[in-house]
Amino acid sequence: MVLAKEEKANIIKAFKVNDKDTGSAHVQVALLTERINNLTEHFKTHKKDHHSRRGLLRMVNQRRKLLDFLKKGDVKDYNKLIDKLNIRK
Repeated sequence: MVLAKEEKANIIKAFKVNDKDTGSAHVQVALLTERINNLTEHFKTHKKDHHSRRGLLRMVNQRRKLLDFLKKGDVKDYNKLIDKLNIRK
């Protein structure tokens, strides 16, 4: 369920806003999206894992809040991020 260091570094590199960026909303949304996708695959084989499902719901809600924050700031940037991550909204 946890992202490997290399995988996390690649995501940060792809979505960072500037050179020293590791925690902007763009990066956080991308990392949450990757973790959500991994958990979704996990639930295809482990249908009764309700404890992890609660964590998934928390991650989805956190991502939603971050996306709402981005949408308030810059709609073009928000749309670009949505397209890049293939998130429907």
